[in-house]
Amino acid sequence: MTFPRFLFPALLCALLAVTTASAGVGKLEALPSYQPEQKVSGVIRQFGSKMRGMVKIWEEGFRQYHPEVRFEDVFHEAAGIAGLYTNVADVGTSGREPVLTEYFSFYETFRYLPVEITVATGAFDVQGASYGLVVFVNKDNPLTQVTLKQMDGIFGAERTGGYKNFRWVPEAARGPEGNIRTWGQLGLTGEWANQPIHTYGYALTGMRVTFQQKVFQGGEKWNPGYREYVETNTKQVADESLTIRQMLTELSADKYGIAWTGLGQAKKFPRLKPVALAANEGGPYLMPSAENFRDRTYPLIRSLYFFINRKPGEPVDPKIKEYVRYVLSREGQEAVSRNGTYFALPAATARDEQKKIE
Repeated sequence: MTFPRFLFPALLCALLAVTTASAGVGKLEALPSYQPEQKVSGVIRQFGSKMRGMVKIWEEGFRQYHPEVRFEDVFHEAAGIAGLYTNVADVGTSGREPVLTEYFSFYETFRYLPVEITVATGAFDVQGASYGLVVFVNKDNPLTQVTLKQMDGIFGAERTGGYKNFRWVPEAARGPEGNIRTWGQLGLTGEWANQPIHTYGYALTGMRVTFQQKVFQGGEKWNPGYREYVETNTKQVADESLTIRQMLTELSADKYGIAWTGLGQAKKFPRLKPVALAANEGGPYLMPSAENFRDRTYPLIRSLYFFINRKPGEPVDPKIKEYVRYVLSREGQEAVSRNGTYFALPAATARDEQKKIE
């Protein structure tokens, strides 16, 4: 069979997509298949995010082993911790990291913190799907790589501490000497050396919480010149001039600018380029790629979470334990790969997460 030449690019993309998905499933062979430790029944109440349909897929798979379990779900994309401290859920589902008030409310209710279980890795370039954060500069900018410490210097400011869950700790403190305000401080020379760095990014969102936790170590002080925007085509938009689309338009014309957002948002902006990131001084510096997201080596990936209420020293409810074991098993993670929005966890990560319910 002969295909018209104009179909070759589309066919190649389809082949690559299938190959990538298959590779993701294959790597899960190191995970054991799900074997129930005991038969369970009853109701499991879930509250929070649908995770682009993944929660329902996991439910269906789990009920193949435990048909007498019934799920009662309340989905509205809120963080699942609220369902735990209001006692309307057994499992809180969330596509973002918790914020201070969620941790604090749970602690005020129970005097301990919820168990936080990573159940999948966020998306690569799918908008609205807990996508990883990517740093962009104008194509005329010679910068090719930065460390997270340099990112703190560029986007952050001196501070006396940062939040670890809801507690303010001094480990995140740094002085003004850590500020990076000109391109010369990043090693650029010539005309760039004394030019100020223009910073762009998100206003308060789940992405900003991720950035603060991973780059500022829980700190909340930003560069005074930081320009804030909200996600395009969302309920947050009150003025189109303050959306990520406008931000990327401005960055496309600003060779002295640097911004962070998702790959999906930047697809239609050819004047921009991503920058390689390193979690530590000396590297390795990693460009955003599907493989680096899948193996969780890229520094600014995001995750999907289950939260459960487990009093320290007490066992997990058997039906909740079996459900989490299924989600973290080969079958549960293969379902993530087949769905195609998120990435399955590496086997070592899934095993570490399962230890939290033992």
